[in-house]
Amino acid sequence: MSIISLIIKREFIAKVRNKSFIVMTFLSPLLFVGIAAFVGYLSTMKADTKPIAIHDETGLFANEFLSLNKKDAEYRYSDLTLIDINFLKDSITKENYEGLIYIPKVSNNKDLENKIQFISNESPSLSFIENVQDIIGRKLTKENFNKAHLDTLAIKNAESKVVVNLAKASGEKSLKGLNEIKIAIGGAFGYLIMMFIIIYGNMVMRSVIEEKTNRIVEIIISSVKPFQLMMGKIIGTSLAGLLQFFIWAILGFLFMIVASTFLGIDASPTAKIPPSVIKEVHQEFGGMAQMYVRELWGLPIFTILFSFVIYFIGGYFLYSSFYASIGAAVDSETDSQQFLLPIIMPLVLAVYIGFFTVINDPHGTIATVFSMIPLTSPIVMLMRIPFGVPWWQIAISVTILFGTFFFVVWFAAKIYRVGILMYGKKPTWKEMYKWLKY
Repeated sequence: MSIISLIIKREFIAKVRNKSFIVMTFLSPLLFVGIAAFVGYLSTMKADTKPIAIHDETGLFANEFLSLNKKDAEYRYSDLTLIDINFLKDSITKENYEGLIYIPKVSNNKDLENKIQFISNESPSLSFIENVQDIIGRKLTKENFNKAHLDTLAIKNAESKVVVNLAKASGEKSLKGLNEIKIAIGGAFGYLIMMFIIIYGNMVMRSVIEEKTNRIVEIIISSVKPFQLMMGKIIGTSLAGLLQFFIWAILGFLFMIVASTFLGIDASPTAKIPPSVIKEVHQEFGGMAQMYVRELWGLPIFTILFSFVIYFIGGYFLYSSFYASIGAAVDSETDSQQFLLPIIMPLVLAVYIGFFTVINDPHGTIATVFSMIPLTSPIVMLMRIPFGVPWWQIAISVTILFGTFFFVVWFAAKIYRVGILMYGKKPTWKEMYKWLKY
């Protein structure tokens, strides 16, 4: 154990003293803030208004589109019904207009449903076409009602808007959108684990490749077992990563204090909101807000946090053993690309399973099975826990995860032991399988 401690200490010190580690530790928060500010600036920019020509031979729809012309509207409609259609098509070709809505004259409105055209040089967005269809469809429906001598106002008043109120079996009121909040909480923790695995797993792999390339490992391996060296690298790198996250958290907290103290920025949620507005909102939504807070506090918070730590450790160690064995097998980072895809794919699959399956059926067969598979359980199970997962399922999942970790480490150590001293030959999956038998 003392040898592993020395390796952990060596790896940790080597990482934190690295210039790139120091620079990125303090530069990354600035980059995140800069990107967020840039995205916010882009969101405030308005796109150029696109001119749309309308040739309405029926005379029914032009005014419907002209009423949409506003100062900040994305599209500006022009009624050019009096202009020859062929001339308008030439204008589209010359890009004087973004497109042309052509509504031909027909004897029956029913025939108009499939005769309308949008003529343009480029394919329009799906939302624009759907909006045009809705405008024309509503107008046609109204005209059909009038021709059938139906009272459109009576029909509109007869329409019912149904609101389904949620309640629990105990009689308490329930709230809408809780599933989305739960999947967001679980997804945030799962995404952190995935990013940590990818970033620091690659760091472990690069560290192994660097020592192998510099032939330093030939000296180290003479006094240290390959298993001890691999575990020391994994743990030492993880500690460096945790230190980096801890520094980012402190910098973020200090930035908020500086912004609120020296720059006069009120960081509270109710900053710059008039007290009258706050009071009115509190009276109107206070009860609902309290229900949401009560529901959130009712979540298994301790289980979520404790499971995050456990799955973080198990998932990182499991995948880092793969990264370490790949680093030992190859001679350069370029050669590692063929082996990284099978490692990253389970992580991507776990994210998709979480967002597309867990939110709809958190206790279904697919979600339960993938929360037990060790390659996907760190992400899928964390997304399931906010919905309430029996303790025995978590216990089985964690047991399988750490059991798989020790099993994989045993195999990875064999690849590490042989591959760390192999030079000048690009390994294949078949070659690595042979190393397991040595």
